[in-house]
Parts: sequence; C-alpha cells; structure tokens
Amino acid sequence: MSIYVKPIITEKYAAKGDAAAKNNAGKSRYAFVVEKTANKVEIKKAIEKAYGVTVEEVNTMNYIGKLKMKYTQTKIMTGLVKKAKKAVVTLKKGDSIDFYGNI
Repeated sequence: MSIYVKPIITEKYAAKGDAAAKNNAGKSRYAFVVEKTANKVEIKKAIEKAYGVTVEEVNTMNYIGKLKMKYTQTKIMTGLVKKAKKAVVTLKKGDSIDFYGNI
C-alpha cells in the first residue's frame, strides 16, 4: 500500500510550487493527501522515491470528519466528510515536481 494517496493540486499550492521553481529563488512546496498512519519519515522517503527529489521538510495536518447537513424539499439529509491527513513537503532549492508531465 502506498504512503501517499494523491497530490493536492489547488491554486494555492500550485502557486507555491511554480513560483519557486520558475526563478530558482526559493524552495518549492507541494501538498499531498497521505495515509492516516504515515509518519513524517515515511512520507519523506515515499516522495523522494516516487519523484526523485530531495525533501528537506515535511509538515503534516490531520483533518477530522465533520457532519454536514443538506435541506431538501422532502427531508433533511446528513452525511459525514471523510477524515484525512495532509502533508506539505518542502523541497531542496532548485528541485520541482511536474505533475502534468505524464499527460
């Protein structure tokens, strides 16, 4: 089973990754959804192996599941948002990850 599930490709994290990669001025940061049981060392090794980059720092965040309600014409529907763990990875200066290269 893989440690990381998928990359988070949003405007916020795309800007953090692209701005540093374009001008080599700073370190680029990328976000991934990872397994809930994974620790920082395992995440670092998995990202380095998968993308061939040098990871300097890993920050993790646990998101709890929240109860959501939707009001419809017939009834009130309830559901639960999934629990997730997110990791923000800081790469060595000059390294970058190209998510769109395989398309």
